[in-house]
Amino acid sequence: MNLQDFVKTLRSRWITVCVTIVISLLAAVAVTLLTTPLYQASTRLFVSTNGGSTLAETYQGNRVSQERVVSYAQLLTGETLAQRTIDKLGLEMTAAELQSHVTASSKLDTVLIDVEVLDTSPVRARDVANALSDEFVVMVRELETPEDGASPNARVVVEQRASISGTPVVPQPLRNIAIGLGLGVALGIGLAVLRDLLDNTVKSRESLEGITKAGIVGSIPLDKERRKHAAIAFESDNSPIAEAFRKVRTNLQFLAVDNPPRVIVVTSSMPNEGKSTTAINIALALAEAEHKVVLVDGDMRRPTLHKNLGLVQPVGFSTVLSGGASLEDALQETRFPGLTVLTSGAIPPNPSELLGSLAAKKLLSEMRAQFDYVIVDSTPLLAVTDAAILAASADGVLIMARFGQTKREQLAHAVESLESVGAPLLGAVFTMVPTRGSGSYSYGYYGDVSVQKQSAPADGGPKHSATGGTLGASGVDEAARTTAQ
Repeated sequence: MNLQDFVKTLRSRWITVCVTIVISLLAAVAVTLLTTPLYQASTRLFVSTNGGSTLAETYQGNRVSQERVVSYAQLLTGETLAQRTIDKLGLEMTAAELQSHVTASSKLDTVLIDVEVLDTSPVRARDVANALSDEFVVMVRELETPEDGASPNARVVVEQRASISGTPVVPQPLRNIAIGLGLGVALGIGLAVLRDLLDNTVKSRESLEGITKAGIVGSIPLDKERRKHAAIAFESDNSPIAEAFRKVRTNLQFLAVDNPPRVIVVTSSMPNEGKSTTAINIALALAEAEHKVVLVDGDMRRPTLHKNLGLVQPVGFSTVLSGGASLEDALQETRFPGLTVLTSGAIPPNPSELLGSLAAKKLLSEMRAQFDYVIVDSTPLLAVTDAAILAASADGVLIMARFGQTKREQLAHAVESLESVGAPLLGAVFTMVPTRGSGSYSYGYYGDVSVQKQSAPADGGPKHSATGGTLGASGVDEAARTTAQ
């Protein structure tokens, strides 16, 4: 992973990073609030030995004092002194408990010992520190006094007594929050990178083209309005998603200039990848270019076209195939000019056998003769075999891949199922692509620039496309044709 990939990962996983940071900060705050405050009281002890009459003896005595400091620091945290302090103050705790709250330290080459005592009460912390120091002075005198009662070789003096502290030393809110923030950032970035490495969904053009071994016909931006109204009114809509479908239309017309596909099956690897919405709007985009288009609901298991377009369901594709009605009787005109729909009809008990029959192939050929384009909305490839059966009788297949949801292995298996029946794959369509972030593809351009819809001048002159080129008699963008060639 290079720096650019790392930045893209952070941009696409910023929610993960932010949530981790927030959780870490909340944990730091919780620890701070739940930690019992501890107050610290400190004393300082001075260690000395009997001075000599000469400079050498004085130096030697100072060296002995420094060597004693190390041993005295250990005695200060020992069990004996802790018990003597408890007995003196009448504390209700064990020697081990008091030992855990006492620390003694000395700086190198000095004769000073710093004693620190932690306690939940600032008054008790002071009393313990002072009593501990006083008892240590007595204990050193006892240890250093010879048996003959001569003067001790070393002595300890309390150089600084403890006082009451008004501020607890534990917890430390700023330190805890800083640690929480640091851990949150580190864990958030690590989790984001890990999730990206474990993410097996399709999220780039390169990945989609590599799996399908075909080009991308178009990328459809995420538009939440399509959940309520699948069909786009192209005659009055110049939104980014409408322009994206117009681009798909233009690309379809130039996939094979000598023999352009006219019977096109729209499918996906799994459900909920935008298949039906894409089929509807590709058909509408083709109809906008003054083509006669029939949209066929080839999903005889979970049909949706009649709901999205407000049509009658019982008479349709299955009805014609079973001989219950003629094609002319089953076709339904829509409120969109140039678009005719053949709904799925009644749900049959054997959809796969019905779609693989000679009657189905004959019906597709009949519709090819009557219309410029036949767009078939089929089932997901990995769910059932219906889509592969229809694809074998079509001129080509468009496969949908939902950004960030379609898994690589699912898409690969779907492509394999098409290859197994010899169905030509025209290309892939990226659906529900985010309009912001690392996955976006500059859809914001359409929000800043007013795009003129296709319209015919009053004087009968050439029509102009949304891209600014002229449209020929077939409605094809001549500027796009030049670019494609």
